[in-house]
Amino acid sequence: MPRSLNMRLNFLDLLNPYSFAVMLRNSLYDRKVFKVCKLSIPVISVGNLCVGGTGKSSLVRYIAEHFSEKFHVCILSRGYKRKSKGTLLVSHRGDIKARWEEAGDEAFMLAKILRNVSVVVDENRCRGSSYAINKLGAELIILDDGFQHRKMHRDLDLLLIREKDLKDHLLPWGRLREPLSSIVRADAIILSYQDIKEWDIEVPKPVFKLYRREWKVRDIWGNPLKKVEDFEFIAFAGIGDNEQFFNTLEKMRIKILKKISFRDHYHYKNFEISSKHLYITTLKDVVKLPPYENIYYLDYSVDVPGLLDFVEHAIIKFNRAGSSAGRATDS
Repeated sequence: MPRSLNMRLNFLDLLNPYSFAVMLRNSLYDRKVFKVCKLSIPVISVGNLCVGGTGKSSLVRYIAEHFSEKFHVCILSRGYKRKSKGTLLVSHRGDIKARWEEAGDEAFMLAKILRNVSVVVDENRCRGSSYAINKLGAELIILDDGFQHRKMHRDLDLLLIREKDLKDHLLPWGRLREPLSSIVRADAIILSYQDIKEWDIEVPKPVFKLYRREWKVRDIWGNPLKKVEDFEFIAFAGIGDNEQFFNTLEKMRIKILKKISFRDHYHYKNFEISSKHLYITTLKDVVKLPPYENIYYLDYSVDVPGLLDFVEHAIIKFNRAGSSAGRATDS
């Protein structure tokens, strides 16, 4: 049975000063006190309510791969924890232009795996989008982790949520960046990790379900490892939800000698690799490491039935409106 969603703030969150700050900021945007920048090309935002671990990067990859066959897609990110400032071109149609430390691990990961897509990072996303359009000739922008970045107008707002988000609390007492009531801003809801457990909710929005499929263990060159069951690994990760990674390995019946958990976006500067063991990690982590031959990573494809048609309809609607009325880039 679909779960009926209670979007009212509970008593604990009502006492949270962070809750007041979030609601005030959203109210000022809703009332158009804060201005937004609007682009001459469609903008698809992919975001969530919690801090990390919902599958945003995987969904961005899924959408970008599909629409790169029709458009010059540019992924725009702030480049979280990067060692650079301002507008930075991470890749141009798959040609890498920056190091992961300059770009941030998630932006660099997407640049490495997407062959015909450009990636730009900028803490000022309006400025970054202007660069993508005027310098790169971008035709479609995917705003990575964009739900809270309300400064930029988006033509489609996709919101990922996990089942455990429904019982969580706002920061700093929980992991939610916004209350569940913020769901009303989204154009569509994507329910994450249906491959672990099927779940559903009742909301007055289009709802799609995200499944991870075709799990593979790959070496540093991207080649799949055959007969994975014959090997034993030390598993390590520094992502938003390390336990989910470890649980997935167990579900795949991969033999694990040891588990090592690091904080999200870990830099691995002092991480020592022993030649006596095999290691397995995530794609986000492996791009930050030297090309050790005994390190493997877990990869998978994403399937969100019906979502690509939904996104394409929004792009067509934007282009039709633009051709009849015309739009101007606000830099």
